[in-house]
Amino acid sequence: MTRAALLVLADGRFPAGGHAHSGGAEPAVRAGRVTDSTSLETFCRGRLHTAGLVAAGLAAAAAAGHDPLALDEAADARTPVPALRSTARKLGRQMMRAARASWPSAALDALAAARPRGAHQPVVLGLAARSAGLTPLDAAYAVAYENISGPATAVVRLLSLDPFDATAVLARLATDVDRVAAAATRAADRIPAEGYDALPAASAPLLDITAEAHAAWPVRLFAS
Repeated sequence: MTRAALLVLADGRFPAGGHAHSGGAEPAVRAGRVTDSTSLETFCRGRLHTAGLVAAGLAAAAAAGHDPLALDEAADARTPVPALRSTARKLGRQMMRAARASWPSAALDALAAARPRGAHQPVVLGLAARSAGLTPLDAAYAVAYENISGPATAVVRLLSLDPFDATAVLARLATDVDRVAAAATRAADRIPAEGYDALPAASAPLLDITAEAHAAWPVRLFAS
């Protein structure tokens, strides 16, 4: 294992397609719920402890070697909105391309063959982490951070927010990221005893509602 692989996986320049998605920030900006760094921090914290926690649990479980197809089904069950399921699979397909180029493995090849239209992105990321020799906790950290860094970067573009202020938001949320990554990994550890129901199933109804509305916008800056 080389921990440097985590830096590659979590790098915003890793070609996994995340730059085209706002993580719900674009509709939040239009609705006036995100207007500055303070409201961005509130948005990111809420997203981290709901959608972020769920995604981090799935990634940790995949990195721990649990059945990726079962995890993909668990991800579907935790993603009730068609728009978000479609987004997760598109991002998973792009993540798969980047992961197979970076850390080729039979496990990634098998999942790609079983889900040619894309598995859920956190599952693919977790399997990529495993292929790179990283731990379940590493995978949880990568996903948790991605769940806030994406919206923060998007809001810089949407509001012309000072990038220094957006970065400060991410720094202030570091302790929350620690907690979410640890909780997600503990949940994955319980799968052998409790099954996949041990994984987090936190919900964020407003993110679900706005994702469906955003998908129908005729003009938008981000894909989601």
